[in-house]
Amino acid sequence: MTLAGAVLNRLGTAVPSSLPGFGTAPSLPRTGDEPPVTVPRDPAREAAENELSKPAYHENDPGLFQRALNRFWEWVSDLLNAASGAAPGGGFGLVVIVLAVVAVVAALWWRLGTPRRSPAASAALFDDRPRSAAEHRATAEAHAAQGHWNQAVQERMRAVVRSLEERALLDPRPGRTADEAAAEAGRTLPAHATELHTAARDFDDVTYGGRSADTAAYHRVARLDETLERAKPVLTTAGAPPTSSPGANG
Repeated sequence: MTLAGAVLNRLGTAVPSSLPGFGTAPSLPRTGDEPPVTVPRDPAREAAENELSKPAYHENDPGLFQRALNRFWEWVSDLLNAASGAAPGGGFGLVVIVLAVVAVVAALWWRLGTPRRSPAASAALFDDRPRSAAEHRATAEAHAAQGHWNQAVQERMRAVVRSLEERALLDPRPGRTADEAAAEAGRTLPAHATELHTAARDFDDVTYGGRSADTAAYHRVARLDETLERAKPVLTTAGAPPTSSPGANG
């Protein structure tokens, strides 16, 4: 029902002749049951609509954005009402379902961590300035002391690879990636191949994958670094199975 219709329903068809917009009504014979002046419904409706269309009646109307926002919340309310009607237990059942979904998502996020992003491209393990394994270890320890675990993991992995190069277990090669170093070192030190690949993955995760390292990740790489310092390489000859060098760790 329009506002003009509501006004007419409230007033009836009897409108005083002094109401703006109606002019002077013709005199009609009076009876005991009739109002002083009567106006047909259609002209009265038009006059009321003209009167109510004046700006003074719309100063407090909501703006376009507010009307759109109101329509949106009406749509959300209708959607929730429909969902609660379809859910077992009505509105309470819908709340239980939503809480269960949130709990499952939170558990998966806590268990799996931030989704890993594949590196766009493999980058070199080392920068342009060569440093010794001892320098990389010192830098890693300094980062670890400050709780900078990403940088600590990166520097300790560099110390691992640089130490293998210094021991001639890896050929010094500029541009080598952590995965390449782990694969090559794993052939010489097969007993530690799994740990090498894990350390390379930790390095890639914090360097290219957008993940954050923690103290456990750093100590894992640090233990590998210390273990490899005492590890003996496996020597291979053409046509013969790999054998450990004399004095190799079991």
